Amino acid sequence: MTGGPVLVLGGSGYLGRHICTAFTSVGATVVRVSRPASQDGPGTAGLSTVRLDLAAADTAELARLCADTGARVLVNASGAVWGGTEEEMAALNADLVDRLADAVAGLPSPPRLIQLGSAYEYGPARHGQAIDENWPLDPATAYGRTKLRGSQTVLRAAAERGLDGVVLRVSVACGPGAPRAGLPGLVAAELAAGKEELRLAPLRAYRDLVDVRDVAQAVLATARAPARTVVGQVVNIGRGAAVPVRRLVDLLIGYSGRPLRVVEERTAAESRSDLPWLLLDVSRARRLLGWTPRRSLEDSLRDLLADAGGQGRDER
Repeated sequence: MTGGPVLVLGGSGYLGRHICTAFTSVGATVVRVSRPASQDGPGTAGLSTVRLDLAAADTAELARLCADTGARVLVNASGAVWGGTEEEMAALNADLVDRLADAVAGLPSPPRLIQLGSAYEYGPARHGQAIDENWPLDPATAYGRTKLRGSQTVLRAAAERGLDGVVLRVSVACGPGAPRAGLPGLVAAELAAGKEELRLAPLRAYRDLVDVRDVAQAVLATARAPARTVVGQVVNIGRGAAVPVRRLVDLLIGYSGRPLRVVEERTAAESRSDLPWLLLDVSRARRLLGWTPRRSLEDSLRDLLADAGGQGRDER
């Protein structure tokens, strides 16, 4: 970081909250941007909030936001996740990034733009294969396609317009606060609610699950890295290990100490990624950022469950 505030778009979201915490914990001044209707948690020293509907904000508004805050680092942690139409996802995952890149590139003193992409931008891999940053880009879902458009916008602006931009392709984040939209958050919420049965699509996939706090530390490391090291780069952020999602579910149930019968059925919502195997090669992150994931899957799931109110941490 080169002094000045850190601006976090989507700062009240799952990833955004942890990113804000990572920066404030090292003494940075953070301005989080969230929708007017969002609810903030307790106040934190060094953290302030700007209300803005990012989907509706034009290039001029985004440029003013950067200039008025004096941001030296801009983290785009906003976006639409699973659900909705491809057009709805495109509005935040791609169209917003187009306007954001234009806004930042036109500033006299532009901040570093850290774009949070997704591992679902990649094409499929066979069981046992690790996906590096040169893997073919062939997303199978609307989410992956729209995230890829956003990533390509940042990379193109870095190559053609000198934008100080970096793309972090993040695997499946889990840990405290995980939303119900994902499998870890859904199972934790059902356990906390005392449910006795959970119906899911067949649990056959393998996923690279990385703790959300480790993702936040990767963003912090990217903000601190020299421009010559990271500008125009794509960097994978994952735990570097693929876990059967059935094991994830079994661990959460075991840590809760509560019975939960899992029924796997075809009539439940099928996997939204269409990828039976997802494992990221994170060696570039170690080399360029000096970053490695620190938290084990077990600790991540215990903390997720404790945060949701389903015990977990006390069961160790």
